[in-house]
Amino acid sequence: MIDLKGKRALVTGGGTGIGRGIALSLAEAGADVVVHYGSNKKGAEEVVELIKARGQKALAVQGDVLIKKEVVSFMGEATTFFQQRLDILVNNAGHLVQRASIEEMPEELWHKIFDVNVTSAFLVSQQAISFMKENGGKIINMTSIAAHNGGGPGAAAYAASKAAVLTFSKALAKELASYNITVNAVSPGFIGNTPFHDTFTTKEGRTNAVKGIPLQREGNPADVAGAVLYLASDLADYLTGETIEINGGMFMR
Repeated sequence: MIDLKGKRALVTGGGTGIGRGIALSLAEAGADVVVHYGSNKKGAEEVVELIKARGQKALAVQGDVLIKKEVVSFMGEATTFFQQRLDILVNNAGHLVQRASIEEMPEELWHKIFDVNVTSAFLVSQQAISFMKENGGKIINMTSIAAHNGGGPGAAAYAASKAAVLTFSKALAKELASYNITVNAVSPGFIGNTPFHDTFTTKEGRTNAVKGIPLQREGNPADVAGAVLYLASDLADYLTGETIEINGGMFMR
């Protein structure tokens, strides 16, 4: 059993999908959790109530992860709630936004996709560092199998942005190692039971995707949360700058 009792965690985009699964799993392992959301207040508050029902402290905070002053604001709320300490940060907020070919993609969409996936991780991590320096900490970033295989149709910008998250994680791991802050990434493959594929993947596309997975099933948020729990725990104290692939064998390094 992984024991995170006494640890304080913040999960961005924690009100739905993979973020929801991660937030609940961290709480089940004993951590107190701040659940960040952008617009899904209802989802975040539901997660908070589920965490409290398990006996852990929890708080929902709102803010746009692309606007620095809002990041500073919700990070301030979180760290005040945690008495000026943060042990675990999961940069889960991200989005494909919209499928579009490079030929037809507006420049604004390209920048928006990079901002929501890369700039968000930069801004939130930047604010978290000062609260982790004294006691060490764990930063876990969410990349994607698309970072390796280029993604599906119309997802070139998303794939490129997730590759940037992967490399950012390595660079940040080097920069923060002297403070005993580890930085790793989790790279999900085809994860079902999330709004992502309900929005961007057809039924036929899902069926074809599963055919290409050696384990012959879609993943689920709990599969991703398991890897996050490991990285957030003492078991991963000597692991930094690494990416864990969660894809059922769909992509093997």
